[in-house]
Amino acid sequence: MTALTIAKPDDLDRMMRMVGDYHAEEGIEQSEETRRAALLPLLEGSPHGTIYLIGPARAPIGYVVVCFGWSIEFGGMDGFIDEIYIRPSVRGRGIGTEILAALPNALAKAGMKAIHLEVAEDNPRARKLYEKLGFRAREGYGLMSRRF
Repeated sequence: MTALTIAKPDDLDRMMRMVGDYHAEEGIEQSEETRRAALLPLLEGSPHGTIYLIGPARAPIGYVVVCFGWSIEFGGMDGFIDEIYIRPSVRGRGIGTEILAALPNALAKAGMKAIHLEVAEDNPRARKLYEKLGFRAREGYGLMSRRF
């Protein structure tokens, strides 16, 4: 089993590098200042979410960010997998599958009722993996966003 550990403030530099790598890969443009401001509260224990390091805590091979919410429809606390990243050099070994299979079980034990994620329409490989792990598109629903 690949280790999952909660990231702490001491992990900020590690997280800045990995998130920067992920954002570059995905074409997400964000300043270092904005990235730091988004990460630090989660590393400091914000009740809005948490960051898990994947692999050895001192030399993680990736991370997953879960943000928390509340849903009347789902009956309580829910979560959103905001980002999941595995270093390219270790992809294809089943680590992402392992993490995405274990994480919902652990979160359910902590009282979470549902977990959501977003997948690009042009990424059938990821969609197939997510479906294999029990995630389903909600018929008639699509994620909509508005930036402020």
